[in-house]
Amino acid sequence: QDAFVAFHVDKVLVSKHLKSLQIGELAPDQPSIEPTKNKMLVEDFRELRATVEKMGLLEPNKLFFFLHLAHILLLDTTAWLILFYFGTSLMPFIVSLVVLTISQVQASWLQHDLGHLSVFRVTKWNHLLHKFVMCHLIGASAKWWTLLHSQHHAKPNCFQKDPDIDMHPFLFTLGKKFSVELGIKKKKYMPYNHQHKYFFITLPPLLFPTYFHCHTFYIAYTKRYWADLAWMLSFYIRFFYTYGSLLEIKSLLAYYFIFRMLESSWFVWVSQMNHIPMDIYYDNNLDWVSTQLQATCNVEQSLFNDWFTGHLNFQIEHHLFPTMPRHNYWKVAPLVKSLCAKHGIEYQCKPLLTAFADIV
Repeated sequence: QDAFVAFHVDKVLVSKHLKSLQIGELAPDQPSIEPTKNKMLVEDFRELRATVEKMGLLEPNKLFFFLHLAHILLLDTTAWLILFYFGTSLMPFIVSLVVLTISQVQASWLQHDLGHLSVFRVTKWNHLLHKFVMCHLIGASAKWWTLLHSQHHAKPNCFQKDPDIDMHPFLFTLGKKFSVELGIKKKKYMPYNHQHKYFFITLPPLLFPTYFHCHTFYIAYTKRYWADLAWMLSFYIRFFYTYGSLLEIKSLLAYYFIFRMLESSWFVWVSQMNHIPMDIYYDNNLDWVSTQLQATCNVEQSLFNDWFTGHLNFQIEHHLFPTMPRHNYWKVAPLVKSLCAKHGIEYQCKPLLTAFADIV
């Protein structure tokens, strides 16, 4: 099916695992598409997918990703050198924090590419570099991220299936339909009439330093991701050894948690802008294309927006073709727009600041 095709690079290899799952064949008179799914849209999308493959848009430009990794490593090294050469007074401290934050966020965009197998055509090379970037450069589990993010892509904005919206209804109430549903049930876990205010001081600055820190280690330990844990520990050993040689313990801890809060804020605003303002509800068993388009919107293209968001401003294209290298999103965007126009589906694309405002 379309989800299977979208997720896997080496389809011959993964198809071997399907044989044991086969339970039978459809009778000749049975429809192959369920009534809840748009047959014409599915057929047109499959034609588009074939066109994309013929155009070579699934082939990565290795120089692009090499330069991206190089600028991450350069920024990571520069953050330490600033403190080493200019001392640990307030101004070098702040500049170093900003440089390291940029390096970490750009690393998180690169690990996203690697996790989607879009940097190399050989899967194992994606997995290996994913561990280096996610575990060693960032300090989180690569397998933990893949576990959660694959569920998000399979069913974006579907309650109890997309882990990215698990904060409903305990911290925030999400989506117009769910807000009404909670009102009818008279359930209230938080003062939701003020959630647009407490959002600023909860999710953006605190997601990484609190929840992600605990959850990535918890999942890695309980699921016995021992290789990931070893790689993760290498990040903390490197960080506290290198920065610990320059900063006293209080300054070191402050440095660590401030850059995590800055990194978290950047990541949350970018990751939320494409999904939270869209339709959020239970899974209605729609076709692959409709599922992605109802839950996703784009942000306008510019050199800054592409870099700042890790090309997640092309979220629609990314969700339809998750293994596509990000440098090709702009090439397929006109084709996706045409598909949406043909079937009367809204293709939302907004300015960056408008996208941020829509979260609130």
